[in-house]
Amino acid sequence: MADRRLQVFHTVARLLSFTKAAETLHMTQPAVTFQIRQLEEYFNTRLFDRTHNRISLTAAGERVFEYAERIVALYSEMDIRVRELTGDVSGILIIGASTTIAEYMLPSLLGTFKEKHPGINIRLKVSNSEGIVHMVEDNSVDVGIVESPIVNKNLVVEVCWHDKLVFICPPQHPLAKKTKITVGDLQGLPFVAREEGSGTREFINEYLAKNNMQPHELNVNVEVGNPEAVKSAVEAGLGVSIVSQATVVKELKLGTLAALPLDPPLERPFSIVFQRQKFRLRAMDEFMDFAHEHCEKRAAQKNSHS
Repeated sequence: MADRRLQVFHTVARLLSFTKAAETLHMTQPAVTFQIRQLEEYFNTRLFDRTHNRISLTAAGERVFEYAERIVALYSEMDIRVRELTGDVSGILIIGASTTIAEYMLPSLLGTFKEKHPGINIRLKVSNSEGIVHMVEDNSVDVGIVESPIVNKNLVVEVCWHDKLVFICPPQHPLAKKTKITVGDLQGLPFVAREEGSGTREFINEYLAKNNMQPHELNVNVEVGNPEAVKSAVEAGLGVSIVSQATVVKELKLGTLAALPLDPPLERPFSIVFQRQKFRLRAMDEFMDFAHEHCEKRAAQKNSHS
């Protein structure tokens, strides 16, 4: 960025937080404050109102932000167009992924992508699906990968691949002897659930409702924040659960959990999400092309095995 002060201002104005801007820019908060003060001295006016630990843009700040948006976008476009001429694909790509995807799906995909594009530095942010969508909306990530349905006209949602969910229980559990599990089998059983806002929980609730069981009828015994905690709780006998099949490969090999298919089957889409109006960085284009190619290969392998 030709003018560091403008870049810092643009980030603070977008996030309306000095702390978050410092984290995003990998700067200290005093350094961010110093850059903003310099810009305010240049324009000889305040750009932010600061009240009760909250900040907002002044009228002058709003005007500077309008131009900063255009300048930052033009600078990015110039950088990309020049790199296209030289054949150089580099830069930083910030990916947001929900917990299940980040822990079990992305490592191999990103490893192969980095081999192909060593000049692209990847930063990964992990949250639940709801959190990732907010990150895409406020521009703190370039692209998100989530496991829950998204309804937002400002976002492009592209289904990439489908994930199969299975019922899990301890191997000695009475239901472990069955060949498949119905919603009726879950009635009254202690259940280990993901937290509110989790794409997995939302998807399970929709599945139950479609099969004549309301989510509140589920006997939720424990709520936890990630797939590893779900598996540990089930292994400890705190209940049964429904998880992505991809998350229990190790436990099935070790024999610490039993996994059974659901009847009717439960599959969910994993989707790539990005802003409709966002200028696409070359690094983002390369990742999107690579991800779609990866998904097509997964689909072809799945069809050949079915």
